[in-house]
Amino acid sequence: MSRRIIFIAGTTAELIKIAPVMHELKRRGRRYGYWSTAQHSDGVAETLADLSIEQPELLLVDDAHARGVVSVRQVPGWLLSIGRSVAKNRRLIKSELHQGIVLVHGDTFTTVIGSLIGRIFGAQVGHIEAGMRTGNMWSPFPEEINRRIVGRLAHLHFAPTSREVANLAKVATRKGVKVICTGANTVVDSLREVRDSLRPTAFNLPARYGLVTLHRFELVRDRDAYRDVLYALKEFSRQFPLVILIGKSERERLHEYDLENVFDDHFRRIDKSSYRTFQSILMGASLVVTDSGGLQAECAALGIPCAIHRTHSEQDQGIGQNVLLTGQNIDTLNTFLQEWETFRRPPCLDQFQPSKIIVDEIDSVWNA
Repeated sequence: MSRRIIFIAGTTAELIKIAPVMHELKRRGRRYGYWSTAQHSDGVAETLADLSIEQPELLLVDDAHARGVVSVRQVPGWLLSIGRSVAKNRRLIKSELHQGIVLVHGDTFTTVIGSLIGRIFGAQVGHIEAGMRTGNMWSPFPEEINRRIVGRLAHLHFAPTSREVANLAKVATRKGVKVICTGANTVVDSLREVRDSLRPTAFNLPARYGLVTLHRFELVRDRDAYRDVLYALKEFSRQFPLVILIGKSERERLHEYDLENVFDDHFRRIDKSSYRTFQSILMGASLVVTDSGGLQAECAALGIPCAIHRTHSEQDQGIGQNVLLTGQNIDTLNTFLQEWETFRRPPCLDQFQPSKIIVDEIDSVWNA
């Protein structure tokens, strides 16, 4: 069998950011495959449809674990299921991956698993969104550890900016390793691909509103920190309406912490929707409060005022311009909420084409 390019992904965020690379490969006539770890199940089918991605060729878990991981306690069983699936399909995996390329993205458990599978079965491993570091092993946890592990496993490191390239300076000295600066996060390509076809949502949102997304383990598993930020946002929503997108994991925490009564007509709760619906909400928002690194990159490209409610960020895109890192400090967040209009900047969405740079490098490796 000829060498293949295989994407291994498991979360909706990974799908969003690998989709433009898939599309660029397809435009050049390159064959590729997509294997899933089913780390997420909520919204995946809609995301695949929105991004014109076919269903995975191979599901790396059994049926019992294909419903996604929504809590830390589910991780061990999910990992064991992947191990069993890889063992069961080892001949197929070896024939597909030998001397091929495995592409992974970001900092999830799937990123580590995909890199290990690639290494074990003789493929070169390419890491999209490589080199991001906070400098704190435990923040965010486990993402920072995952990044460092993949940094040792990958052969091709696709770093978004010069900062990430500098973080990989030692890695770049290893034999068989190459660091490539893509100029930006691939999410800007995803945004550009969908922006002209977006339609108004059916949510009947106000003319001006703020968008909130808060989902990271280190925040939502901390009852006090999660409660404090939600009540701070509720207070602000009396001045300016807010919309918060809630997924399955957050719904469980809200119920567990008895926080479901935080929301009202001014601080409106909406279940997570498809990628296109989310982008319509984002592009209509006046400001954003989030703990998402991906949304940080999107806001940086769009120029939307954005508060990153985390103690550390692994990237500096937009920071010091339209993005403020709160340090997970409520006073800092409140300052942003009072001054958010001063953070707006012109968009720079059309300045970068990272997916083309990634595929250029893959072509170079393939033809070497």
